[in-house]
Amino acid sequence: MPRKIIIDTDPGQDDAVAILLALASPELEVMGLTAVAGNVPLDLTQRNARIICQIAGRGDLPVHAGCDRPLARHLVTAEHVHGKTGLDGIRLFEPDAPLAPGHAVDFIIQTLMREAPGTVTLVPIGPLTNIASAFQKAPEVISRVQEIVLMGGAYFEVGNITPAAEFNIYVDPEAAKIVFSSGVPLTVLPLDVTHKALTSRDWIEAMRASGPVGQAIAGWTDFFERYDREKYGSEGAPLHDPCAIAFLLRPELFKGRDVNVEIETQGEFTQGMTVADWWRVSGREPNAHFIRDLDRPGFFALLTERITALDRRLAGTR
Repeated sequence: MPRKIIIDTDPGQDDAVAILLALASPELEVMGLTAVAGNVPLDLTQRNARIICQIAGRGDLPVHAGCDRPLARHLVTAEHVHGKTGLDGIRLFEPDAPLAPGHAVDFIIQTLMREAPGTVTLVPIGPLTNIASAFQKAPEVISRVQEIVLMGGAYFEVGNITPAAEFNIYVDPEAAKIVFSSGVPLTVLPLDVTHKALTSRDWIEAMRASGPVGQAIAGWTDFFERYDREKYGSEGAPLHDPCAIAFLLRPELFKGRDVNVEIETQGEFTQGMTVADWWRVSGREPNAHFIRDLDRPGFFALLTERITALDRRLAGTR
């Protein structure tokens, strides 16, 4: 049976690739997308999510708009990385499908209450505001979550928005603290592993030759990699968010360990830091499976296989 997931997202070019990978994978049943403010404001993230679904031929998939700001802070966005639309790199369009009715937080709660306990996995690839809000509003759903697999945080790599913090956690550290202390089984794909998922020019050109879906990915990656080339001197773009989906599909591609992770909400210089007790010196019980390594060739082979298959499938329906 396909694994049931809800993707909570703030698209973002790498969010787009993650969503497309999930929609191209029969092992996953995407029950809906929940949009949150993050890379760009909510009015753009919810629109971008609907555009991505239409590109994938899944305009029927419900997209719910969620929280437009963090729990206790002003919103910080990342247009300097993703462009003013969040999906710069291709020619965008107004999606045909409207927003699904109802708030994203209510959709998360209702889905978890409707489905059998332990059968729905939450996959947040943006700030954790929607997930934390659902846990606050309806604490009874916490025990019904199968697992949370998220992209966020950093340890050895440290931060990409401040010296100490990764963007998704930094935007809403109070929400992250709620999620990390919830007791839900938690797998974390931090910068330590996502910065190893670097694109190559050969892979981008293979995507461009795949078809319309691959061409969109190539356009987004061309735009996205310019920031990392300038900031880190890297030769490609790190596909952060697709790592979360790839972990669901091929966990054997990844290596990590169970550690305790605390979220810094008060530090003068470390706000939003994921304090990962990698060497187990604190005595605190592990609350997360923290990933550090991946099989890069295997990761990109999986992406190539699924995206080219999606393009073939869509070509057969036109």
